[in-house]
Amino acid sequence: MAININNLQNTPQVKSDKTDQLVQRQQTAVQQNASSQATQKQDSVSITPQAQQFSKLQEKAANSSGIDQERVDKIKQAIAEGKYKINVEMLAKRIMQFEGDLFDRK
Repeated sequence: MAININNLQNTPQVKSDKTDQLVQRQQTAVQQNASSQATQKQDSVSITPQAQQFSKLQEKAANSSGIDQERVDKIKQAIAEGKYKINVEMLAKRIMQFEGDLFDRK
């Protein structure tokens, strides 16, 4: 088997030409992609005033403890002074309502 040493200088140039062509194709593809993206309409999102208000209310609810500390302090003071009166009828009514709701939801 014979090796042609006369064309050795041309071989790197052929490889270089192929590489240059590949790079040029990639650059062309990138430029076409960039120009098509520039002409496309950009997506946008807008939040309605109601959604903004709802978001603020959710944040406020998350930050609150849900306990009216002033009312709790008044009841504690009334109990300590012996002035707190229990409405027995209302208590019984609410217990019955709670149990009814509990067993009706099966």
